[in-house]
Amino acid sequence: MELSAESVWQDLQEVRRRAPVVHNITNYVAMELSANGLLALGASPVMAHAREELDDILAISQALVINIGTLSPMWIESMRAAMKAARHRGLPIVLDPVGVGASRLRTRTARELIEEVAPTIIRGNASEVIALHADLRTTRGVDSSAAAEEALEAGFQLSRRFECTVSISGEVDHIISGPQQLRVMNGSALMTRVTAMGCTASALTGAFAACVAAPLRAATHAMAVMGVAGELAARRAEGPGSLPAHFLDCLYRLSESELRDTLRLAQGPGREEASRP
Repeated sequence: MELSAESVWQDLQEVRRRAPVVHNITNYVAMELSANGLLALGASPVMAHAREELDDILAISQALVINIGTLSPMWIESMRAAMKAARHRGLPIVLDPVGVGASRLRTRTARELIEEVAPTIIRGNASEVIALHADLRTTRGVDSSAAAEEALEAGFQLSRRFECTVSISGEVDHIISGPQQLRVMNGSALMTRVTAMGCTASALTGAFAACVAAPLRAATHAMAVMGVAGELAARRAEGPGSLPAHFLDCLYRLSESELRDTLRLAQGPGREEASRP
């Protein structure tokens, strides 16, 4: 895969040109920032979780994002139905296993969802990826208590088992697909002080997946744009209260020159084959 600001810019322009409809079944905390992030990116968000309208919404959508941040029995059934319908329609599916490992309900729900319909991309923090794979109780609420590097083995295992791309966010973002591993080294620690930033990264990943055929490229470029916009926003913000507004502005106004001057991408060591559990 080509690693360059030019390829990221090309895909960002494609998202802006096509304005894909991204159907989100997400949590109450993340809805506003995720929707505004998609709009600033140039995509069209739909936040809908009623089982009765899923077929209609998915018929006009180009991607599905599932986020388990605030679960209820009704939402779980809607997630299950939406993933099956999206797979039937050939739509890319992004799963964000928010807080997996913090409760039995979250862990069981996420595992059942991916066992029934393997997502195109799993995007979570290190603790969530580890817990999703190994059911380790390393998640502190919905925040990560592990570094992204600690989740690499789990990421390779999940990617191999479900034939999907795994995007692990952290100080350095690691994106894994089969034996391949890419790294995005953008962002700011201030982003961790604002709730729903990770959820917004998953929403943006859905927009890129709608327009970019290769999931590894889509996930990497989504995290690249997210990280660059967050890094630029942090330079302007006075604290976590003003960061979201600056983030949305930077995402909306992101230029090719800003991307070229700020972006830091690298090839990871990869794996010949993930070891079997």
